[in-house]
Amino acid sequence: MYSVALSGPRIFKGLSCFCTFLRRVCSRNFIGDDVQNGSARVEDFLNESWKSSSAEYNVDDEKTATLYDSIGSSIVNGDFEGPSQSNFSGKQKFVDEVRSDAARILEILHQDGPGVDVKANLSDLGVRVSGLLVREVLYGILKTRNHINKNRSAKLGYKFFVWSGVQENYRHTANAYHLIMKIFAESEEYKAMWRLVDDMIEKGYPTTARTFNILICTCGEAGLARKVVERFIKSKTFNYRPFKNSFNAILHSLLTINQYGLIEWVYQQMLVEGHSPDVLTYNIIMSAKFKLGKLDQFHRLLDEMGRNGFSPDFHTFNLLLHVLGKGDKPLAAINLLNHMKEVDIDPSILHFTTLIDGLSRAGNMDACQYFFNEMIKHGFMPDVVCYTVMVTGYVVSGEIDKAQDMFSEMISKGQLPNVFTYNSMIRGLCMVGKFEEALLMLKEMESKGCNPNFLVYCTLVSYLRHAGKLSEAHEIIRNMMEKGQYIHLLSKIKRYRRF
Repeated sequence: MYSVALSGPRIFKGLSCFCTFLRRVCSRNFIGDDVQNGSARVEDFLNESWKSSSAEYNVDDEKTATLYDSIGSSIVNGDFEGPSQSNFSGKQKFVDEVRSDAARILEILHQDGPGVDVKANLSDLGVRVSGLLVREVLYGILKTRNHINKNRSAKLGYKFFVWSGVQENYRHTANAYHLIMKIFAESEEYKAMWRLVDDMIEKGYPTTARTFNILICTCGEAGLARKVVERFIKSKTFNYRPFKNSFNAILHSLLTINQYGLIEWVYQQMLVEGHSPDVLTYNIIMSAKFKLGKLDQFHRLLDEMGRNGFSPDFHTFNLLLHVLGKGDKPLAAINLLNHMKEVDIDPSILHFTTLIDGLSRAGNMDACQYFFNEMIKHGFMPDVVCYTVMVTGYVVSGEIDKAQDMFSEMISKGQLPNVFTYNSMIRGLCMVGKFEEALLMLKEMESKGCNPNFLVYCTLVSYLRHAGKLSEAHEIIRNMMEKGQYIHLLSKIKRYRRF
């Protein structure tokens, strides 16, 4: 974890004073999340930086992890041919062949039906099964799954998983299990997911933080989150690397899916079993308390952290700056930034962006602009996240011209807008009746390879409908349907059937 250890009696005394100082300046009446204005989506995007980096890896990066795992196993199994493993052309040839074989396998799987022996047809292909091939096929099934064929996808995925698992010179990796679990998760096949976990344990595979994360993300939505947690707490095979203990792994995973109430319960179980919290534990618990609006408990934990000899690290300060920002305490934030330098933790672009995001939610755009300028003075060039926070803040405050200026500036500085930036700008343009410009921006983002998400479509349809532009709103929905995007979410667009 990217932390800087602080030691010595002077620092500890300073921390105690700092905790008192922070408790005094942090307002209890902080600004709540405004999901309707879209800014909460930006906070979610911003918070991912803290959630993922606090454990030095991203448990959600399944595709990348699986790819490297599969290539690694293929090298070990001798699937890469050529005079050297560093021979790029040899590797590329192998990858191309695997993708070609995967396409043939997927074609056969999609022919499954009455009277069709899929397993026999797969065997007739004569392909060599490798970790990379299994990854390509399962990921291909996952990509093409939708609300219509989700049950069929689960069936086909499992058929291939079973068939490939018994092929000569091949053994499933943990990541192969995780991919088939994700297919089951998308298909809401909860019992099948649990059977896979049992099978992993029986065959000696470690159940890792990634295993837990897939289960908790799925079962949490089904109201089974506590059952998952209880099972993993009792598990003797739970591999919790790179976390200090399994409780931290569980707490971190719960934080990524905003299960703040369950975080409190797990923390109590952790204490009951005699495990002592570390800096990561405190950061997660304090984040949960803040999200739940329990600032008294937040401050008590901060005091306890100091009494137990732990000093705030990079992520603790990031959280504290967000608290001050949402509480509209810019002067206290300046003092905190200065304090960070005193204890040899240099504020980063993430710290400034987090503070700016909090202040924008408090409606203090003057303070946002001040810290934005200060960040540049400190040698940090704003990235796409920081620009997006500024653009969103100006849109929410109704200062559309300033939002457009900031949007233009980010492009001139070489920062490419992301889907969050475009959504904020489209919303801002719609707010002032500039619908033609908003529609042009939709086309612009698509032309630049930035695919609109469901929130972008909802924003446009909602404002167009409210302005009486029903034909334009209908055109947006029609385009969505033609592209096959978010069809299963259409019912969530208010009164869309009227079109």
